[in-house]
Amino acid sequence: MVILGIDPGYAITGFGVVDYNRNRLRVIDFGVISTKANTPFPERLLQIADKIDQLITLHQPATMAVEELFFSRNTTTAIGTAQARGVAILSGARSGIPIYEYTPMQVKLAVAGYGKADKTQVQQMVRVLLSLEQVPRPDDAADALAVAICHAHSGNRSAALARGGYQ
Repeated sequence: MVILGIDPGYAITGFGVVDYNRNRLRVIDFGVISTKANTPFPERLLQIADKIDQLITLHQPATMAVEELFFSRNTTTAIGTAQARGVAILSGARSGIPIYEYTPMQVKLAVAGYGKADKTQVQQMVRVLLSLEQVPRPDDAADALAVAICHAHSGNRSAALARGGYQ
């Protein structure tokens, strides 16, 4: 089953594509979608949507996993990030793939075994679980891979089974 993980943001959206087959994980692709600060906000959202659409067309994921937002301070950043998250979800929904959402704590628990693991612990576990020589960079890409791994370990695969995407 190919899973597209998304770590949403309007300046940087992380993406990670993994294949989960017979309890084994294999990285297919990862990276970031960056938008420039001086670009009008609607255009930034359009760039994010276009790139996610391209990733979906290229990798044909069975599911999409998106990290839920948690902000305690900067509401301006939270609103922009929420809008980028909505664009990502819209792209997945438009393509007809099932979309799952996970809190940061759920992602940390699924990847590192501890819901309050720090960023370094999660990134090291992403490296180990995907048999990579180095921690994926930038951090947003590693976070998106963690979201995809979380989905692989979650048991939320019935919709993918129905599409024939999971073995």
